Amino acid sequence: MGKLTVGALRAVLAVVFAGTVLVQVLMVWVLVSGNDPEGGTLPLTAFRVVTILGLMTAQVALVCVWRLVAMVRRGTVFSHAAFRYVDGVIGAIVAAALVWFAVTAINAPGQREDPGVTVIMAGIGVAILGVALIVLVLRMLLAQAVARDVEATQLKAELDEVI
Repeated sequence: MGKLTVGALRAVLAVVFAGTVLVQVLMVWVLVSGNDPEGGTLPLTAFRVVTILGLMTAQVALVCVWRLVAMVRRGTVFSHAAFRYVDGVIGAIVAAALVWFAVTAINAPGQREDPGVTVIMAGIGVAILGVALIVLVLRMLLAQAVARDVEATQLKAELDEVI
């Protein structure tokens, strides 16, 4: 991976991370200070809390991707250490899906006349879980690549002994 690509990706990750932290701080401030411009109605407060949790899932994924990019840059991504970060991404995506299902449940009572919105929102939650499954498949491919890399290293060591 080139330096320009790594730099651009890190810049995007840093900006998104900083933006999520800023939004979280502002939402916590509104919740704690009691200066809610909307009057602190229960559904809006619940949406704010769920949004804070959802942003946390994004932050976990961002940190894990940052670490994976660092491993790619060093050429160490095909190691067992990479699995913890890929697992972190998978966990963050699953948590994001659960947060989305919470948003769907909070929003559902307001959609009694048009339940199609709730069904669509639930479908989006299932799609988010599908992304987690895609990353799980990619993790399996990484596991195969790590196994092949270990095998190649062992074969090279045996060949070096023979020579």
